[in-house]
Amino acid sequence: MLGLFTLGAAALSACARAAGLGSSRQSNNATTRENRITGDEGWRVPGNVTDTARQIQGYTSTTSVNAGETIDFHVSVAEAQPFTVTLYRIGHYNGAGARLMYTSGALAGRPQPVPAVDPDTGLIDCQWPSAWTFQVPENWTSGLFLAVFESADGFHSSTPFVVRNDGRRSDFLIVVPFTTYAAYNVWPADGHTGKNLYKGYRANGSMGSAPERAYRVSLNRPFSGDGMPSWATLDIATAQWAEANGYDVAYATSIDLHEGRVDPGRHRALVFPGHDEYWSAAMRDVVEKAIRNSTHCAFLAANNIYWNVRVEADHRGVAARVITCYKDDPDPAPDSAGPTKRWRSQGTDREQAEARLLGVQYNGMLRTPAPLVVRKATHWFWAGTGLQDGDEIKDLVAVEADGRYRGLATDYESKQALLSRSPYVDSMGRGEKIQNTSLCRTPAGTIMFCAGTFHWPLALVESPVTDTRIQKATKNLFDRFLKTGSAGR
Repeated sequence: MLGLFTLGAAALSACARAAGLGSSRQSNNATTRENRITGDEGWRVPGNVTDTARQIQGYTSTTSVNAGETIDFHVSVAEAQPFTVTLYRIGHYNGAGARLMYTSGALAGRPQPVPAVDPDTGLIDCQWPSAWTFQVPENWTSGLFLAVFESADGFHSSTPFVVRNDGRRSDFLIVVPFTTYAAYNVWPADGHTGKNLYKGYRANGSMGSAPERAYRVSLNRPFSGDGMPSWATLDIATAQWAEANGYDVAYATSIDLHEGRVDPGRHRALVFPGHDEYWSAAMRDVVEKAIRNSTHCAFLAANNIYWNVRVEADHRGVAARVITCYKDDPDPAPDSAGPTKRWRSQGTDREQAEARLLGVQYNGMLRTPAPLVVRKATHWFWAGTGLQDGDEIKDLVAVEADGRYRGLATDYESKQALLSRSPYVDSMGRGEKIQNTSLCRTPAGTIMFCAGTFHWPLALVESPVTDTRIQKATKNLFDRFLKTGSAGR
């Protein structure tokens, strides 16, 4: 579902400093070694470009790159001039929030065109040439990275990507939701061209809705505005909190999940840090395999695995660069997973509903935040928080929420603990709803956790909703993952 608001550059900077510092493990893992290096706050520079002027904007050739391999940056400037690309790795770094990894020399910048919109599907797919090719050093630690573009006349924008370490096992694998990033990207928001999977411009220049939307969106284009995808703040917050607490973390993207580059048996837990709404059948299969084979899963936001999508090659044949979702309109080419509509609508008896895997599923939107109301306070999850049943955590339930649906048990054997029961009023006129934070545990001890609200990751870092009790509860969860992880570890 479309979120009601996002955090801009200023808020991103404000919530960047990870809270709850204190190593959970004494081991000298790759992540803790990386975070001992001096950080740099230059990544916080706010973008100052628009999709109308397009002073400087760019995208990457791939959502992730393995250390030792190359990645291309496709960049356009409004007027021909030099520009630079500076690469930062997001982490803790004693509160700096990132480390400066590399700065290019002066590169030749040229204006690049806005492509024509496909009249049938609304696809906008740039064909810009590579402006810079970078070989990632083999010794770089896996992480969530930010490329900051700066033009000679002082304009800035950015784009995220992931560096993988395919040869390294890790306790935790954080999977960054690029399929959902693409779904919400309305570039170029210029008053007449841009489209995403929700909306597009009307002939009069106003922003329309479903009739004007695209059916296919491309990763071959910048993210709108300053280049930070919708709700990327959640993913950054989770990465910074996990690294502040000394966890052994590696990173991948939802495209890696789809393409088969994620083996859940190499990790104690898969962590889905933010807004993760758009899933292919191949992505879902990985999580089904994980929960049945002793790899824990944690979804730290809400509205997960909502739309079934196809992840397809672009017209040049480059794999996994286009996300297709027809939603409520007829899908002209459904595959074996069925038409690209809601997972809960597949089949005849809700057998593919997301709650069958997650335990809970999306049930509404909030116009204003509501408190999370604690339930089962004696559960180990809440240990050390001081919380009691009925205690309220202010403004934690926000934007979208998940809840338990009667008659939708998990399709694997599990025992469910509902750790919150939070009433809220749905902003779409559907009355009062109940948000639930859920923890499902299999007989083997494997855990499926769903926070059920967008504000959970923001509570882990310095932000308007920082909460030490949520930090402690999340640490309880991650520490429990370490005790009973995959047998492959």
